[in-house]
Amino acid sequence: MYKWTKILFTGVVVAATLVPAVQVMATEAKPSVIRLASPYVGSGNRPVGYGSYYATTQTLGLIEKEFQKDGIKVQWNNFKGAGPAINESYANGLVDITWLGDLPTLIGKASRLDTKLIAVGGSHDNTYLAVAPGSQAKTWADLKGKRIGFFRGTSIHLGLYQIIKKYGLSEKDFRFANVDGPVGYAALASGAVDAIFTNQSIFPVVDRGIAKIIYSSKKEPSQLQSSGYILVSSKFEQKYPETVQRVVNVLVKQAAWESQASNREALFKLWSKSGLSYNTFVRANSGVDLKAHSAPILDAYNVSLIKQKLKAGQDLKLIRGTIDVDSWIEPKYVNNALKSQNLQNFWTPLNASGK
Repeated sequence: MYKWTKILFTGVVVAATLVPAVQVMATEAKPSVIRLASPYVGSGNRPVGYGSYYATTQTLGLIEKEFQKDGIKVQWNNFKGAGPAINESYANGLVDITWLGDLPTLIGKASRLDTKLIAVGGSHDNTYLAVAPGSQAKTWADLKGKRIGFFRGTSIHLGLYQIIKKYGLSEKDFRFANVDGPVGYAALASGAVDAIFTNQSIFPVVDRGIAKIIYSSKKEPSQLQSSGYILVSSKFEQKYPETVQRVVNVLVKQAAWESQASNREALFKLWSKSGLSYNTFVRANSGVDLKAHSAPILDAYNVSLIKQKLKAGQDLKLIRGTIDVDSWIEPKYVNNALKSQNLQNFWTPLNASGK
């Protein structure tokens, strides 16, 4: 009896000794590098991104500052090829965390990329239809049979197909050309395309007399506007949850700063480091609620919006396959960041109908 008790006691001591050690090891596990991706940076010689708290975080080096004391390298990988190129890098295990527009986010997950959606990276982004200054076109219908340039596989793609559907048209009514911004603007100037569908980077082109805007999505419902999301590879998230939390803490803090009206001018100056002018952002964001735009929260409204965009993409045959949206989304990182920074009431959660 004594021997058995002694053995049992020893086993308990050993177990009690090992469990904390395992927990410490799990807590202290850190990556040697965090690989983040940025779409569009490098396109048109653009040195940094713009238009989202994620882009501003890169411009200011905030994530680098957060991990400097840990000796963890922060590696930004810039992609001229935007969303489709980032999805390919995710598939090859070369990216840990990224910002992606709505369509490539959904295409990637529907194609079985193993990611978690951990924050809204920006919403209510507007798109524009522009034609040459001498064009007589004033509406979408006026461009039937004409050649329209846009960047395939990006959030612009999904917005375009939804918008023309709203106006009783389809992709069969136009001739489409796959071009990114700089190439598309050159094509418009040369007459290679009759129109270009793009984002706020059109404003400097308008200022140079190369284009005129005949349509904006500003008055459209959110489903027809562009959104972006923060994704993390599931493998990285499972192995380094504390690191993911610290990254999200930095992003949420920046999102709160960008949401404050008093920082609007300073924010546009930071975005102008991208090479687009300060005035571009003033015009593009006229009437835009930057607090709503920058809200990272995954409330019922944003979850509903993701599901609506997924269905729209499927109906338009842009997305093949399906997604269990509810299990894909992981709101705990944003929620933890809000709590730790006393921001629980900063953004008002909306219900599925947006109220």
